[in-house]
Amino acid sequence: MSTTGKQLFTTLESDGTLTVAIEEVTFPDPTGNQVLVKMEAAPINPSDLAILTSAADLENARYSPGKYVANMPEPFNTGSKARHGAKLPAGNEGAGTVVATGDSEMAKALMGQRVACVPGNAYSQYCIADAAMCLPLGDHSSEDGASAFVNPMTALGFVENAKMDGAKAIVHTAAASNLGQMLIKICQEDGIELVNIVRKAEHVDMLKGLGAKYVVDSSDGNFMAQLRDAIDATDAFYGFDPIGGGQAVDNVFKAMEQVAVSKMTEYSRYGSNQQKRMFIYGRLDLGPTILTPSYGFGWTLSGWLLTPFLQMAGMETMMRMRKRVLDNLTTTFASSYKCRVNLEEMLTKDAVTDYRAMKTGEKYLVTPWS
Repeated sequence: MSTTGKQLFTTLESDGTLTVAIEEVTFPDPTGNQVLVKMEAAPINPSDLAILTSAADLENARYSPGKYVANMPEPFNTGSKARHGAKLPAGNEGAGTVVATGDSEMAKALMGQRVACVPGNAYSQYCIADAAMCLPLGDHSSEDGASAFVNPMTALGFVENAKMDGAKAIVHTAAASNLGQMLIKICQEDGIELVNIVRKAEHVDMLKGLGAKYVVDSSDGNFMAQLRDAIDATDAFYGFDPIGGGQAVDNVFKAMEQVAVSKMTEYSRYGSNQQKRMFIYGRLDLGPTILTPSYGFGWTLSGWLLTPFLQMAGMETMMRMRKRVLDNLTTTFASSYKCRVNLEEMLTKDAVTDYRAMKTGEKYLVTPWS
């Protein structure tokens, strides 16, 4: 029996016209290991904005009920050539209730249960999801479970990756985020030292209130000295950066190298032998990543995405991580939201320009049926 409901789609044309609109669609019946989830809550994460808004001119867009049309400037339009003309769903993760299933035993066991899922089209009243990727929430609400995948699994992934690479400490930039607060708690639990870089003085007090030992403010005039001291105390030559653009990574590499050089007994024109590694996992700043020739040659900069990491880590590690998230869903991995909007409200000018700013502690939650 077919099911109809509202779903968000985003389309970018070759001339740079971005259209984001709510449509009434028919959802297929689930088959095999699939389940049909009646979606009740879905967060707007920075990773969702890549196709939802990107760098579109939202101030001058044309807004109407359940729709906006904006212009995508260069070079972002050309850089998105592969999606030109394609109507794409959006919303990486969310939670809701399973209302129909395929015929596999795993799928049928989820019938009637509230689950967190990662369907890729969570801004919708219904979603088809793979039962293997659904996390039964038990007594937890859909709001509790809506953000149970992207941020918790990413934060856990950082620590797992660090352990795999033999790192004993981590540097994290833009650390006052919801994910950053989760990472503080994980590192405390796992005995990993963590250097937190924030961008406002009030965030220092906030993170120290969570028990963070090393918090440095990039807006402070003494920032680099504080960062060097923290890296020296922790041996943190391994880190993660969600900013991407500008000199956030460059500053960390400089501080790492300055600490390493201070411990050298002989001069080398090539810098220290200390290996320094940073991963960029987001684009809060859409500008170029600036690197300067000031830290020798013993450094590596890579991109980091959750799905490839989980594929590399394997099913056993992923299931262990998922269990840890579920066991600590309302403590270590709790998420908070500034605003709740339905599908139509999330496309108003006030909402779109607000959540696209990606301000710390101001995440939006989409509730498709409200």
